[in-house]
Amino acid sequence: MGYVRVRQHVNPLSQKYQGPVTPPNWEIVYADPTLPLHLDIGCGRGNFLLDIAQAQPNWNFLGLEIREPLVLEANHRCQQLNLTNLHFLFCNVNTSLHPLLGSLKPGRLRWVSIQFPDPWFKQRHQKRRVVQPALVNDLATYLSVGGTIFVQSDVEQMAQEICDRIQTHPNFCQQSSHSRWGENPLPVASDRERSTLARGEPIYRALFKKVDG
Repeated sequence: MGYVRVRQHVNPLSQKYQGPVTPPNWEIVYADPTLPLHLDIGCGRGNFLLDIAQAQPNWNFLGLEIREPLVLEANHRCQQLNLTNLHFLFCNVNTSLHPLLGSLKPGRLRWVSIQFPDPWFKQRHQKRRVVQPALVNDLATYLSVGGTIFVQSDVEQMAQEICDRIQTHPNFCQQSSHSRWGENPLPVASDRERSTLARGEPIYRALFKKVDG
């Protein structure tokens, strides 16, 4: 299966994307469902997850993406690589995160990454941005105490908005500021991260830990 062409932008507020996804059977999805889980929100083609799942076999990984053709492509590649610690789901995270995470065993979710989300620059489109207060509340509910949220963007305004929304929640404590010199704590870089750095442009990053409220 070759790369498929898809629209770069999908309106998450469209009626087409309002139905919540049905959670899969985690016992079937993962060879060992007891492993800690890393959730990547807006995983695109899934290259980051395909790489990190091979580098960290003692973790399970779940990629959520609203563009269905990319999910089909990513799961096909996952099967070709015989990766049993990685799965991709087609869904709108803002309508599906609660039922998905609620179907997990408590304490499984340990890492969440949100990398280069669509900034939706126009004022009238900003309600389409992925990190809404309800999403932060869901992460606070289901992320294990001590668990991590990692955010990075090449748009400073976007990074600042996400940080502000997470930081205002009493269950999250920021570990680092969004800075062009911040380090990526993960062993694998995303495609967007590599291309941004290759152009010599800044990346704004932040880490948050969940604290016991």
